[in-house]
Amino acid sequence: MSSHFSNHSYNNLDLNLYTCGKESCTSKHSYGPAIRSGYMVHYILKGKGIFKVNDKIYHLEKNDAFFIEPKVLIYYEADEMDPWEYAWIGFNGVQAKEYLSRTCINRDNPIFRFEAEGSLARCMESIVVSSTLKSNKDLLLASKLYEFLYLMFEHYPNQEVNHEVRQQRYIKEALLFIQQNYSHFITVSDIAKYISIDRSYLHRLFKQQLNKSPQEFLLHLRIEKSCSLLRNTSLKIGDIARSVGYKDVLLFSKMFKTVNKVTPSEYRKNPQK
Repeated sequence: MSSHFSNHSYNNLDLNLYTCGKESCTSKHSYGPAIRSGYMVHYILKGKGIFKVNDKIYHLEKNDAFFIEPKVLIYYEADEMDPWEYAWIGFNGVQAKEYLSRTCINRDNPIFRFEAEGSLARCMESIVVSSTLKSNKDLLLASKLYEFLYLMFEHYPNQEVNHEVRQQRYIKEALLFIQQNYSHFITVSDIAKYISIDRSYLHRLFKQQLNKSPQEFLLHLRIEKSCSLLRNTSLKIGDIARSVGYKDVLLFSKMFKTVNKVTPSEYRKNPQK
């Protein structure tokens, strides 16, 4: 018995599910030696079989999973006496390789395990079931595929890149928070608290990645926004100060002159390019 979903159109260029399904194999049923066009994960529901890649043979059983990279020669075969039943998903997309690099699963380390009734097993089952929907399943399948890869990161992280990925995420979250809240009276401590890291660590990350401190970045963004308001509106200086996160107009004017070498009033009369 088998069920199978195949999608040959790219609904999502970033990450796209192109196949999934379930199959109960007959004795000695095999695939290959051949290559696949995308990434695939097979999860063994019951029974046994072998998977061969890079001249290595892996003997697999229930709850084992094997990973296939595109354009890599592979072979797999169901056991003669206890042939396996497995579920699979296949995916591709311009970000697929980068996402998978965050895990420790690759062609040299292609075997891992699903915890019985665990989150990975449930997510794969949900993908297969969702593929049978009659309409609008592309959105649901996309969300579940992202969830599946997230669970892969959680269960099998690549420790070599994990630290760098976390740092990049902290910077992105900090910049997004600043962009969305610069007009409020936020501080660097507020930014660090939002992304749940120490203020001094946030400072080091900004200096390493942006060559500016968080305070310097926030200051220059606020002044940049105030320059736009001075050029394009007739708002009073005090209103502009409050619009970019300064309660104190005198402090705003002082910081403005520190950055632009002129006062806000002078800038309004003769905007600098």
